[in-house]
Amino acid sequence: MVKMVLVAFLFAASTFAQSSNSACGPENVHFDIRLDNSHSSLPKAEPQKALVFFIQDLDAPKLGLGMHLNGRVGIDGSWTGALKDNSYFSVFLDPGEHHICVNTDSKIFGHSAEFAHLTAEAGKVYYFRSRYLADTTVFFLAPTDSDEAKYLIANFPLRHRVTIN
Repeated sequence: MVKMVLVAFLFAASTFAQSSNSACGPENVHFDIRLDNSHSSLPKAEPQKALVFFIQDLDAPKLGLGMHLNGRVGIDGSWTGALKDNSYFSVFLDPGEHHICVNTDSKIFGHSAEFAHLTAEAGKVYYFRSRYLADTTVFFLAPTDSDEAKYLIANFPLRHRVTIN
């Protein structure tokens, strides 16, 4: 009986781990991120795709000088891009169900991941904000209000270029 319970527990843990990690990408992928402060025009929604913005918002004054935080963004098991400090980028997605992962890996803040679910509709725009609050050492990812997102986007640099290492 104990063996059956142990096997069931291990199977459930394995299933949970697979479903959680299936939103992210391979662990061995690292990004070199360049930011663009020019505030170029934002992309517009396409009739056949959903447009999704990812914004990384740090409690910057409390992080200290010389400290940076990179966040990798995964969708449906592939890394889509990365963010550095206070920045943003956008992607077009096909309509339907998508699983999102934002993952940080820092010597100072540690390794954390947050997950979200999105059922995207063609022609719609979505905004996700990942935040690190230094006072509470909490990192989280959540959909955010479009007005707040547009304010942050206007004040943060665009994640201009990413190279994969």
